[in-house]
Amino acid sequence: MSHLRVYRDDARPDVFEDHATFDAIRRVAAEAKIRFERWDATKTLAPRANQTEANQADVLAAYVDSIERLNRACGFATADVVSVNPTTPSHAEMRKKFLNEHTHSEDEARFFVEGAGLFCIHHERAVYALTCTKGDLINVVAGTRHWFDMGPEPRFIAIRLFTDPKGWIAEFTGSDVAARFPRFERA
Repeated sequence: MSHLRVYRDDARPDVFEDHATFDAIRRVAAEAKIRFERWDATKTLAPRANQTEANQADVLAAYVDSIERLNRACGFATADVVSVNPTTPSHAEMRKKFLNEHTHSEDEARFFVEGAGLFCIHHERAVYALTCTKGDLINVVAGTRHWFDMGPEPRFIAIRLFTDPKGWIAEFTGSDVAARFPRFERA
C-alpha cells in the first residue's frame, strides 16, 4: 500500500506527518511538486511460456494510454521497463548508489507495475518519503534533490520514462541527509 511520511530535514526521524490515502498522498506530494498518480492496465499482463514475468513490450502495451498522456504532459520521449529482484546481479551495488541524494537535469518518472520502492524527496526543509507500490506513478521534477531505496531484497518491475533517450544521469549532491532517514525494509 502506498504511504507518505513527511519529516523536517533537521528533526529526529521518529517525528513525521503520516499520510496513507491516495487523496492525501497526492495533495501533500503536490505541495513538493511531486506528481503522484494511479494507473490501471488496459490489458492483462501474464508471463509468456518459460518466463516468470511479462516482457517489456507487453508491459508497455498494457499502459500505453497512460504513458502517452504523461508523455504529452511532461515531454517524455521514451520509456523502458526495469525489473529488479534478489537474483538481479549487483542489486546491492545498485541500491547503494541510489541511496545517495542526487538530482537530474530531467524529470524522473517511475511507474510501479509490480512490487514497491521508497522515493525520498528533499524539498525546502522537508523530506517526503513516499513508498510507491503496484499501480503508482511518481514524477520527480528535474533539479529536485532525492534518493531511492529499493530495499535489501528488492522486488519490483517499473516503467521508466525519459526526456533524453540516453536516460538520466545522476548529479550527486554530496549531502549526508539520506543517511539520517529510515530505509525501505520489507517486512
